[in-house]
Amino acid sequence: MGLDQRLVDAAIELVERRWRNAVQAVAAAVRLDDGQILTSISLDNLNAAVTLCAETGALCQAYTLGKRVTASVCISKWPGSDGYPVLAPCGTCQERLALWGPGVQVAVADPGSPSGWSARTLLELNPFYWGTRFSDDGGWPSIDVHLS
Repeated sequence: MGLDQRLVDAAIELVERRWRNAVQAVAAAVRLDDGQILTSISLDNLNAAVTLCAETGALCQAYTLGKRVTASVCISKWPGSDGYPVLAPCGTCQERLALWGPGVQVAVADPGSPSGWSARTLLELNPFYWGTRFSDDGGWPSIDVHLS
């Protein structure tokens, strides 16, 4: 299963449940290779240096469960926004998702799409991934390479 509206809706549901009255909030949802959906929110803190991206909790949970992430979405809510816009993964989250390979689908804002977002693979977002220098064949590094 890839990235679809159900994944986006899971992240929106988390924001509405956890941050119903918040003016600004960010949430994420990831799909695992068995179809399970995990959600998480950003860890905000008075000390901005210790905050974490919304995807972090779900990615750590997937890793703890020994499951493969196949898709990821991050949504946001802020003053003046219409609905819950999709945010492409930041560079740090792209690195976290790289553990599961170049085929992981991520949501990106796409104003031309009826939903306002579309799915892209990590490879499409980062065709010149630096980690290919560490694989034997010049391809995207395997999970074993990431762990070595």
